[in-house]
Amino acid sequence: MEIHGKDPRLVSMDDLTAKEIPLHFLFRFNSRLVHVVVLYERSGKYLWHGPLRLKASMDRTFAPFGKLDYGRHAGAYDRPELILTTLDGLDVRIPKNFSGFLREFSSSRFLECRSREAKAFFQLYPEDTSAEAVDFRMRAKSLLHLASKVLSVLGVPFWLSSGTCLGWYRQCSIIPYSKDVDLGIWIKDYRHDITQAFQKAGLPLKHKFGKVEDSLELSFQGNDVKLDIFFFYDDGDVVWNGGTQAKSGRKFKYVFPRFSLCWTELMELKVQVPCETGDYVTANYGPSWNVPVKTWDWKSSPFNVQENGVWPVREWDDVIQVY
Repeated sequence: MEIHGKDPRLVSMDDLTAKEIPLHFLFRFNSRLVHVVVLYERSGKYLWHGPLRLKASMDRTFAPFGKLDYGRHAGAYDRPELILTTLDGLDVRIPKNFSGFLREFSSSRFLECRSREAKAFFQLYPEDTSAEAVDFRMRAKSLLHLASKVLSVLGVPFWLSSGTCLGWYRQCSIIPYSKDVDLGIWIKDYRHDITQAFQKAGLPLKHKFGKVEDSLELSFQGNDVKLDIFFFYDDGDVVWNGGTQAKSGRKFKYVFPRFSLCWTELMELKVQVPCETGDYVTANYGPSWNVPVKTWDWKSSPFNVQENGVWPVREWDDVIQVY
């Protein structure tokens, strides 16, 4: 089935009726249940399955729906390489790296961007279609794809943070006046060869603030677009990332409620975002996050910024490095 003239994510059950795109099949054979999950290739070249949507007329006793492995949420996977094997005399295919696929399954939950809300947002604040904005989005897309490739090779998980996360959540896109790409990484996943890997990929280090034990932040220079990587620290009921003012050594802390990570798609790339995106964005930008703000001071504008002391002058050579 092909859908023309509207975003397919906005198609309702009524629109699909009998032609609904198949997502799940459930078959009963004596006392056994067979669950067939249909995977589709999305524009980011990854595989996706939808949630299990039950119509009002569905016989709720047909299957233990709450116990099914697939369907509680949509899911996303890298395309696995399949190999042929034999199971009970049947030729079947399984993922070659089946242990990797099972690990991926445990964190496969997928969130669609909020396309309805994005459409309403652009009705209030028309999308910037200037040549400069279009050029920035293309450069940001290229940088995001490159950063994802570098971190994937290193085995370092990351998520969209700060303005890049806000852009995905608010308008399903990159905010053109942000001028950078923001990523978050847990400090436990930090590797000492991250900087070298980015520089080898053609992204020179712009600045390094903080240290692994406290408020680490890396910034790389892309093609007229800056890549900021914020490292997050676990602190009991909250998590936080740090900031440093180079000229004064002042330290800042940005505090977020704890969150888990889900997959989504941005700029034709499968990436992670906080599953509790609304809480994450509200913590950073306050209850008025849906109103564009083009004048932003990273030291005072964030809703969750806190003063966090001053770096001792004797440490400046190590914790304040600007190139």
